[in-house]
Amino acid sequence: MEGVVYLLCAATALACGVLLVRGYRRSRSRLLLWCGLCFLLLCAENVVLFFDLVVIPDVDLLVVRRGLTLAGVSVLLFGLVWDAPRR
Repeated sequence: MEGVVYLLCAATALACGVLLVRGYRRSRSRLLLWCGLCFLLLCAENVVLFFDLVVIPDVDLLVVRRGLTLAGVSVLLFGLVWDAPRR
């Protein structure tokens, strides 16, 4: 059952990422791009989590999972700082 939850989380993150990137392509608002990339990286993290805990539990993929999470949050943080309104 836990594998289904991991895959549903990945599917939700993928759907959010795709919708945000599609919104970026229409409006060219770069904040949508950064958010979409963050969600796509979080989707990849959920897929790796599924493989780590369900498919191949003998192999520890914690570093890969944490790296993808850090990359996703870093992309979002970079986008928030880069596209912050200037006074």
